[in-house]
Amino acid sequence: MRFLRRGFIAICASLALAGCPDKQPTASLDGGMAEAPEDAGPATPPPASFTLRYLLGDGGMEPIPLLVDERPTIEPTTVIELRSSIGLRNYRVRLFDEIERAMVSDDSAEETQDGIIYRITVPTPLKTGHKYTLVLDAQTGTAFTDTLGRELQDLRFGFQIAGEKEKDKPAPPKRNAKKKRK
Repeated sequence: MRFLRRGFIAICASLALAGCPDKQPTASLDGGMAEAPEDAGPATPPPASFTLRYLLGDGGMEPIPLLVDERPTIEPTTVIELRSSIGLRNYRVRLFDEIERAMVSDDSAEETQDGIIYRITVPTPLKTGHKYTLVLDAQTGTAFTDTLGRELQDLRFGFQIAGEKEKDKPAPPKRNAKKKRK
């Protein structure tokens, strides 16, 4: 009688859980060995993540916080480095000044197992007090992708250089274009 009751309870429990695949029992009801979970196949890597760093005067690299509503302040530098957690395809990286002009730079990209390391080197240190924006977008077309073919949104990382705002050099005085007649 006891075996019939246990069997009946086990059948009812398995029928009740048969429609709920996420609630499958992990151990048998008779106190036996636990069942191993089924293999779901290869795990999909998480979406791409990015880090931004800059070169300090002592040669070390310092991270730039990627804030949504404000621009972090960093020290003057000549090297900005963008790293991705996964490889990218059809992308470009550009550095803009505060009036949206692309900065003259010497860029290098290195593909690693862990993603991309993209370095932007400017000829002179970025100006104190000025704002800059690093833009990651598609080289051609409307979107760039990771190595798995997933489309990524264009990214804009803004930051400001610490210190008082440097004034641009004044424009040379205009020469009088009129020639004197003799």
